[in-house]
Amino acid sequence: MLDVAVIEDPAVAEVSLDPVRARLLAELAEPSSATMLAARIGLPRQKVNYHLRTLEQHGLVELAEERRKGNMTERVMRATAASYVISPTALAAVQPDPGRAPDRLSARWLLAVAARLVRDVGNLLTGAAKADKKVATFALDGEVRFATAADRAAFAEELATAVTTLVAKYHDEAAPGGRAHRVVVAVHPSIPKE
Repeated sequence: MLDVAVIEDPAVAEVSLDPVRARLLAELAEPSSATMLAARIGLPRQKVNYHLRTLEQHGLVELAEERRKGNMTERVMRATAASYVISPTALAAVQPDPGRAPDRLSARWLLAVAARLVRDVGNLLTGAAKADKKVATFALDGEVRFATAADRAAFAEELATAVTTLVAKYHDEAAPGGRAHRVVVAVHPSIPKE
């Protein structure tokens, strides 16, 4: 089971967004049969089987094992990933584009950059999985509490200067065999934890 799977196909995204199927995906972090799932989520086994078949056809669940029970075979299914992310690629015609929202201080531009990040890393993960390789990435995630809006603005200015200096130090346009990497740094208000 993958830790995170990226959904790029619009049909798979549609299937995963059905509330019953999303609940089944969550329940199938641990392998279960339709009978076991039906009891847990309060739906008839036949309806659960219908949704499981649809999820299986779209690669979101897989057969973990088959068990003989009398004259029947019970199929035990599991999710193909612990969690899923829907790539903006699934909505290709309307996916966000940072080029259409050039105001780098706007939340909409930040969201378009984040969508591009999800799309690009999703494509890298998909390609790496096919080639049975890993993707070299690095991320920082933290929180800072500013006393004033002026402090936040000063922090953003210093951060931009530091990152620009670091990029200039290591960027080598003419490096033979070099590989370009995208750098994304974002600052946004934190959402309080419930």
